[in-house]
Amino acid sequence: MTPTQVILDCDPGHDDALALLLAAGDPRLRLLGVTTVAGNQTLDKTTRNALRILALAGVTGVPVAAGCDRPLTGELTVAEDIHGESGLDGPDLDGPVGELSGRHAVDLMHRLLVDSAEPVTLIATGPLTNVATLLTRHPEVLPQVRRIVFMGGSTDRGNTTPYGEFNIVTDPEAADVVLRSGLPITMIGLNVTHQALATTSVIAEFRAMNTRPGTICAELMTFFAATYLRVFGFEHPPVHDPIAVAAVLDPSIVHTVPAPVTVELTGTHTRGATVVDLHARTGLPPNADVAVALDVPAFWNLLLTTVRQLPIPTPI
Repeated sequence: MTPTQVILDCDPGHDDALALLLAAGDPRLRLLGVTTVAGNQTLDKTTRNALRILALAGVTGVPVAAGCDRPLTGELTVAEDIHGESGLDGPDLDGPVGELSGRHAVDLMHRLLVDSAEPVTLIATGPLTNVATLLTRHPEVLPQVRRIVFMGGSTDRGNTTPYGEFNIVTDPEAADVVLRSGLPITMIGLNVTHQALATTSVIAEFRAMNTRPGTICAELMTFFAATYLRVFGFEHPPVHDPIAVAAVLDPSIVHTVPAPVTVELTGTHTRGATVVDLHARTGLPPNADVAVALDVPAFWNLLLTTVRQLPIPTPI
């Protein structure tokens, strides 16, 4: 089977780390490049974290490029209360890392798309600033984009404002550009990601692998659990971002429905909310496949199996 070619745009972040491991470790994907954006932490920290996770996975030869360090408009607000000062607080991730590309993330995405012999899937697990900049600066590459799969938004409530999810609230204008692009889009929102909880038994399965990647995942999720309990009162933390990767790997894991999605840009209390018309009340045509259900056991089996089979099973 020919691997699906993907570019992962991310802002690691604990759940982005799991998404990176899944994208790098499953042979059904060919990871052409990793690009970083400011979001969960500042750009320098999210970029360093991406390099650290790729090193953990034993990945070499995949270019990594830093992108936009702020949203298209306004100021950046990071999620230090959830991800800590480094963006990946918890485990010790010190060690040698690969080199950073000299290109800007948008330039790297452009070059990878132009050079690809077939359309490429863009997976975005952070604010959509890099992706929106690519689409507006280089509209000629639109035919080379097979699909955009992003983690963000919700059909229900938010997690940063009452109706706004973090990635969209951080850069609503960028999300608006992406959703109006006319490209095939899959939206993985909180309504689905909140079903994927890193329970104590899941964390124990990571730890029982007795490998460095498994132990690091367990420590990441342990830290994540503590902040989610403190900030949101969740007994177990949801892992958002790897579901976007899982949806590309195995579409049967995530059930989607076509629907019109718009981003609220001006609401006093609702800026950054994704308005998802699941019942065809607006008369607008669908512009996204919206995730509405998750096969939770299949998702965890996929993620755990991938981490277990990473090519550096060094005993701790």
